[in-house]
Amino acid sequence: VPVVFLTNAGNCLRSAKARELSQALGLQVSPEQVILSHSPLRLFTQFHQKCMLVAGQGPVEENAQNLGFKHVVTIEALRKAYPLLDMVDQSRRPKELPPPTTGFPTIEGVILFGEPVRWETSLQLIIDVLLSNGNPGAELQDIPYPHLPVLACNMDLLWMAEAKMPRFGHGTFLLCLENIYKKVTGRELKYEALIGKPSTVTYRYAEYLIKQQAETQGWKSPIRRLYAVGDNPMSDIYGANLYNNYLKSAHQNQVQAGVKRSLQATSPQTEDHLGLRKDCNNSVESCKSILVCTGVYRHNADVPSNREECTTETVFHGHRDFCFDPSLVEASYIVQDVNDAVQLAFRKENWS
Repeated sequence: VPVVFLTNAGNCLRSAKARELSQALGLQVSPEQVILSHSPLRLFTQFHQKCMLVAGQGPVEENAQNLGFKHVVTIEALRKAYPLLDMVDQSRRPKELPPPTTGFPTIEGVILFGEPVRWETSLQLIIDVLLSNGNPGAELQDIPYPHLPVLACNMDLLWMAEAKMPRFGHGTFLLCLENIYKKVTGRELKYEALIGKPSTVTYRYAEYLIKQQAETQGWKSPIRRLYAVGDNPMSDIYGANLYNNYLKSAHQNQVQAGVKRSLQATSPQTEDHLGLRKDCNNSVESCKSILVCTGVYRHNADVPSNREECTTETVFHGHRDFCFDPSLVEASYIVQDVNDAVQLAFRKENWS
């Protein structure tokens, strides 16, 4: 069965995530089956030749290069080039006035891969780059607006780890960045693209890879139904339901270039923008969301047979640029774990 593993993780390589999944599941998962939060950036070719500042942790430079970006600058490289900019941690402040920086390239855009380690350093330097139009060593002149393009991956406010309570995700970092920018400039921080779950383009890319697998495996009949399994109502379920609405609208010929504003995913993530229209015919009719109770979402009692009995989350943890519609966080099905979700999909498809 064609399957992709869709994660908002972005601080690793696809190959590393594929190895991790292979060991955990006891089956061979190839890197081509893994979609990290930033994987769709390989389609944003208009930025691949520009000098891009990349923020996050892990192999950010290698990730950017694997996606097709030719000229990247890390936060650490920027900090070393302009040591007077990073002033919060007194132990890292220069003891003497450093010589002026020369020959450092002008930054033409920003990629936010995931939450960094030193938030204060990344927040300060990204704001510096936006306020200075890519020349953070220069004296501040008029603040440019619109600012340089910002591409953000992974909007999860929270994620579940070994701790008893959810942990801050990259969405929390974005929230900080947006609010600092607005407080300093009086204007909204704008994104060229928001990708990763729950953005429509990420599910579109998943459909594209699933169809590629089906073709490789020699499937003759077109794929009509997708099943999306996840533990986070505000990310996995919201995204799957948003994509289901997109598919419905596409079939009714009401959508020309992405989801309508009423269904909302911000305008930069349209399929025409990514050149996916020619790659995906419209055979897929639905994307059913299946919520599991082994992660962010925990249902204390037994799984209810009637999902209406479940209390829908009333606090919207989604990103600022995504409208809150309570129906989008209500899963098509709620089951205990991933195995139950797979068995449910098999039953729905009448497969033994």
